[in-house]
Amino acid sequence: MWQANPTWGSPKIVAELAKLGIDIATSTVEKYRPKRAGPPSPTWRTFLDQHVRELVSIDFFIGLTATFRVLFVFVVLAHDRRRIVHFNVTEHPTAQWTAQQIVEAFPFDAAPSYLIRDGDGIYGERVRRRIGSLGIDEIVTAPASPWQNAYVERVIGTLRRELFDHVIVLNEWHLKRLLSSYLDYYHPWRTPQSLDRNAPDGRPARAVERCNVVESPAVHGLHHV
Repeated sequence: MWQANPTWGSPKIVAELAKLGIDIATSTVEKYRPKRAGPPSPTWRTFLDQHVRELVSIDFFIGLTATFRVLFVFVVLAHDRRRIVHFNVTEHPTAQWTAQQIVEAFPFDAAPSYLIRDGDGIYGERVRRRIGSLGIDEIVTAPASPWQNAYVERVIGTLRRELFDHVIVLNEWHLKRLLSSYLDYYHPWRTPQSLDRNAPDGRPARAVERCNVVESPAVHGLHHV
């Protein structure tokens, strides 16, 4: 009975057995019922897996210039293929600016069903109204829980390790140019493990015997494909 209904607790099993004319104590069921390996309710990972095609995440990260100016990079990530569908850079982020970025990320009725974000104060009433006007349900992560927005956090880490840790950003325009160049490489070429080692845009395998292997620089020579 438990194998057929692994979410049932001991009182439920006792009640069902009683309906079959079998009287048994709850303590006996507790003794012989296999212990549950995971939590009884669907996990956060289960939600992400079930709604992956309808989920996007947003987040900010900081970039420093050669003159020690602090620039804020806003990223919108689609979960299904780990595509960065929109980004922008500003030195002075505001709720109005952030709301406009969300509109630019989802034009022509392309809005997802769910949007995951943290509880940063930048997502004020103006941003929440704009998200709601697009028909998107917000999912706010718990405080100090970056793992709940893990996909975008991982992408931000990738951007740091593979791009910004190796270049000196001159200004806002230069940062945008670097990031655009990296995404031209990232989407068709980079093979993350989470996509079964396939690129976000999809990259077919080719037999070596049928093609020549040629090295080509990307991201201004920082990477080669």
